[in-house]
Amino acid sequence: MKFPYGMTDFREIVTGGYFYCDRTDRIPFLEQAKSQLFIRPRRFGKSLLLSMLEHYYDVARKGEFKEIFGGLHIGRQPTELCNSYLVLRWDFSCVDASGSADDIRTSLYNHINSRINRCVTNYLNAGFDLHGVDINRTDGLASTESLLSAASTQGYPVYLLIDEYDNFANTVM
Repeated sequence: MKFPYGMTDFREIVTGGYFYCDRTDRIPFLEQAKSQLFIRPRRFGKSLLLSMLEHYYDVARKGEFKEIFGGLHIGRQPTELCNSYLVLRWDFSCVDASGSADDIRTSLYNHINSRINRCVTNYLNAGFDLHGVDINRTDGLASTESLLSAASTQGYPVYLLIDEYDNFANTVM
């Protein structure tokens, strides 16, 4: 049996024959909450959980659902929200949390903007019309609002996943 120590790509683990403790039966419970915050120690699977949620909710991965989730609990009983979101994922381990407040803000906005740019490119390549997203180099929150507006005109909500928020917050504090 192969153990996926240190791996965080859900698709790779499930399709690569690695051991995976199926926790997908918890998805309906997560959907009952307005938002979620997962606080666990390091190396306890938070990034893998986000990857699983990304694959589950991403509308562009609808065609892969059976391959990825077919052998899991949620594959037999998917929720109505399955594959119904545009997914935006931020990884705050990429943000330099040192320097002045302006340096940190710039690094944070650069990361947010690069992830929005990647998101738009991925969805455009998958056939979704997300033209008109304005990347504001000095304000990542304005860029996020622009993405949300473009997504809503296409009839899709955005599912935001934020990884490594704890490391970033602890460093800033």
